[in-house]
Amino acid sequence: MDAIRLRSYVIADEGLVEKSGQRSFEALVSAILRGGATAIQLRGKTVSACDLVAHGKRIRALSGDTATLVIINDRLDVAMASGAHGVHLGADDLPLAVARKISPRGFIIGASVDTPDQAREAEGLGADYLGAGPVFPTETKTTSNPVIGPAGLEAIVKAVSIPVVGIGGIGPENLQEVTATGAAGAAVASAVVMSPDPEAVVRALRLSAGGG
Repeated sequence: MDAIRLRSYVIADEGLVEKSGQRSFEALVSAILRGGATAIQLRGKTVSACDLVAHGKRIRALSGDTATLVIINDRLDVAMASGAHGVHLGADDLPLAVARKISPRGFIIGASVDTPDQAREAEGLGADYLGAGPVFPTETKTTSNPVIGPAGLEAIVKAVSIPVVGIGGIGPENLQEVTATGAAGAAVASAVVMSPDPEAVVRALRLSAGGG
């Protein structure tokens, strides 16, 4: 897939939206789109499938004819039902090989990894891109995986030929460390969702990552 479409990757985490108490989900997505995000991932760990499908469809409607990718976290069924461009799968989700077999042609599948070996395996199973991390300490998502740091991210980037997105604890203050690894982009959650001006944060991240 075109790595440029992963350059400014924003995770719209339902839990963070509720925690922020600053705006509606729709208002947040609109701000992210105005900021120029190249990809939006919808994450809703405690949200019903029905609500996730509704939110996924709303993101697709708001993105309109833009080139912004809409990705659903974990749930292939929700991704397909909402008309999203793809799904992002973790280690405990539907096996990547199964997802690739039952998803339609052209459907994007991302996979979470934290080692070069995992990265090579995911590429071999048909992943279109990888989310590697956590690059830095993060409280956004509970995980027992160790922080891999920029050096670990760079090792993963060099291990595969598909695009890699750094994830975990990334914000304007450390974005350059991520881009210096050769990663296609950086996935950002709390730095955007918890900001009083998410549009400005997304725009700043996009420009720092080399976007126009």
